[in-house]
Amino acid sequence: MNRLAWIILLLVALLAWTASGQAQHPAGHGASPSPPAKKSDDLDELKGLTMESIQMEGKVQEIAPGTVQISPERQQLIGVRLGTVEKRPLQKVIRTVGRIDYDEKRIGIVSPKISGWIEELYVDFTGQFVRKGEPLLTIYSPELVSTQEEYLLALKAKQDWSKSPFSEVAEGGTLLAESARRRLKLWDISDAQIKALEETREPQKTLTLYSPFTGHVLEKMVNKGRFVDAGMALYKIADLSVVWLIADIYESELPAIRVGQQAAIQMSYYPGETFTGKAIYIYPYMDAQTRTAKVRYEFANPHGKLKPEMFANVEITVRLGDKLAVPEGAVIDTGVRKVVIVDRGSGYFEPREVRLGVKAGDVFEVLDGLKAGERVVTSANFLIDSESKLKEAIGGMGHQH
Repeated sequence: MNRLAWIILLLVALLAWTASGQAQHPAGHGASPSPPAKKSDDLDELKGLTMESIQMEGKVQEIAPGTVQISPERQQLIGVRLGTVEKRPLQKVIRTVGRIDYDEKRIGIVSPKISGWIEELYVDFTGQFVRKGEPLLTIYSPELVSTQEEYLLALKAKQDWSKSPFSEVAEGGTLLAESARRRLKLWDISDAQIKALEETREPQKTLTLYSPFTGHVLEKMVNKGRFVDAGMALYKIADLSVVWLIADIYESELPAIRVGQQAAIQMSYYPGETFTGKAIYIYPYMDAQTRTAKVRYEFANPHGKLKPEMFANVEITVRLGDKLAVPEGAVIDTGVRKVVIVDRGSGYFEPREVRLGVKAGDVFEVLDGLKAGERVVTSANFLIDSESKLKEAIGGMGHQH
């Protein structure tokens, strides 16, 4: 029913009431004349009023289609509860699972730059912890022995040629010694080893390889007595002081993920303990089977509790800022639209279509359709919505011709 119909009904009812009052009190000789001045005033007030002016003066309250009126007794009977639309800080918690992995930047391969036979193994099993600078093995290389002998001969020539009256000869001895020393350095012979060679003047049969970094041995590809070629991988060592966690994030939640966000993980084997890391990379592709994307998080692991291939429960808190929010229980999702029952006061309830944003906990972000401070039904709203639809259907049938 439109606004004009409401005005017509109001005027008809008022005129009928006025005529009825005049019929009950006819003018006569014995009757004292008491004209209904108030009713006449009411009629005068209605003359020349438009729908807009009546609404502005508060004489008529517009009732939206589908609005139903429910008495307080019936509200209590069906269990009507109300909530408030308000602006509040929202945060979304994304829960998923993740897997601990190695930090690829902290994995190194140890390989010799010369060929030879392994004489001794100081690190001889997988999983052993080594520190940077600790000896790994010794290798016997005939090529290394001959290069040491060449260096000793170059040192002797440098010493002898330095006494020559010809500067070119003295300079040649120096260049020869420096060239031999440079070859030893390129084979990872340390300064201390070269100094010991210069002092003893005896070539060392074996070369000791030292660990270039700290970590655990993931793989050992060498045994005592084995011949190895230059460049062959002997050890794979990983530093586990920092580890990665690879989490699976559903594509619907992926827009909320940002590099630098913190994530908290918990594990069943460490009850009550929480580890905190941050996102460092979002993979640029999706898993076709699970419809998830992988996100890489970095976690400090000073005590070695986080071991690669462990599974963890992941919580990512996304702060959305101050947003207008409506309680989750107030929203009726029909699949096509989302409806909220708004309390208009005096027992009137109006169904209203709304547009919602993200869900944060037990509330929805309101994009359109509601204002701050409005009261909405959070319980028994399905019953009210059903009654509203029934009223609209009956009203539609009554207007058919």
